[in-house]
Amino acid sequence: MTSGTLKQDQPLQADAGALVRAGGWLFRHRTWTPVPLILTILFVRAGRTQPSAALLAASAVLVAGGEALRLWGVRHIGVISRTRSDRLGPLVETGPFALVRNPLYIGNIGLWTGFALAARLVWLAPIVAGLLALEYHAIVSWEERLLASRLGDAYLAYQGRVQRWIPAARRPPSPPLAAPAGSWRGAVFSERGTLIAIAAGCLLLWATARS
Repeated sequence: MTSGTLKQDQPLQADAGALVRAGGWLFRHRTWTPVPLILTILFVRAGRTQPSAALLAASAVLVAGGEALRLWGVRHIGVISRTRSDRLGPLVETGPFALVRNPLYIGNIGLWTGFALAARLVWLAPIVAGLLALEYHAIVSWEERLLASRLGDAYLAYQGRVQRWIPAARRPPSPPLAAPAGSWRGAVFSERGTLIAIAAGCLLLWATARS
């Protein structure tokens, strides 16, 4: 396992396409890129549907399912999931990473789509999912280029076994599974920022619905 900075990968950046360069920028700024979505979900009232138990249930399933997937992934990948730099941890092939290569991003799409439904903006939900899919496609293009340059054959073999987004119906044999990097308690602690944000989002949606 190696680590370093993008300065060590100048050839990688020199011939990177626009999508890869955009992905690198989005990765470094992904804390702030959701702000327009947050403002839209909280304050746009046009096109809101009437409250219903079905809509509430669908939003709850997406938010809870998205965060459950994130917690499962963080338990296996560890605190490296919180980094905003290009620092790498070891290649993780256990837990949800044995099914898809990007479970944390899939969890994020579920979370944000669920919040759009919780705001009763049904028309916004597919737009949110589509915009995030485009953003993460760019980020993953950058990440995979970086991982392949640093981890070499080990990562290329992992790419050959595990799909990027959708689990394969029939997968090639995987190497023996290792234990998760951490405990559930550690995963919850690492995810505390996201969990607080989810709680705050629910509270703000409730407040704006009553105003």
